[in-house]
Amino acid sequence: MDGFHDVRFPLAVALGATGGPERRTDIVTLGSGREERIQRWSMSRRRYDAGTGVRHRDDLQQVVDFFEERRGRLYGFRYRDPLDHKSCSPTDAPSETDQRLGVGDGSEVAFQLIKRYGDLYAPYDRRIVLPVEGTLLVSVGGVSQAEGSDFTVAEGVVTFAAGSVPAAGADVRAGFQFDVPVRFDTDRLEVNLSQFLAGTIPSIPIVEIAS
Repeated sequence: MDGFHDVRFPLAVALGATGGPERRTDIVTLGSGREERIQRWSMSRRRYDAGTGVRHRDDLQQVVDFFEERRGRLYGFRYRDPLDHKSCSPTDAPSETDQRLGVGDGSEVAFQLIKRYGDLYAPYDRRIVLPVEGTLLVSVGGVSQAEGSDFTVAEGVVTFAAGSVPAAGADVRAGFQFDVPVRFDTDRLEVNLSQFLAGTIPSIPIVEIAS
């Protein structure tokens, strides 16, 4: 991933941050009074404010150091969403059957990691590009696969080795933990230490990088 540092934002600060998914929808009111809704973005985008996670001066210094090394908005980085960072529910452990990546046809070797939201009306498949190393579990037709010998993964794409290509009709499933690719959404951190000590929270905007 170009312009990206494979390092995670300080976890202790991220756990206290606020934020979540954002979408872009236009609402058009017709002459009849009825309305039409137009979806401008096909994918959601996460936004966070890490300022609410800064509780101590050490946290603040750690964020400033991290910001400087990223050169503000220039380089992206990993971010752990405290609410949504697993292929399963936040309180469960990932399993190799959590998410259906696709169905084998005997020749397809590459399958994108996804996380599905919803089920009945309009499920949304979110592309996952930053699985956490050592957490990825994959199964084909209910049989566990071994990373390194049966498959490899790069930028969220699982690629099967020649002898392990999923057979026609075989479910390809996976479980994992993941990070969000993000960048700072400002080139300026404005911190007033006296205000911080008095309880004023600095704003540290972070936005997901479209992938």
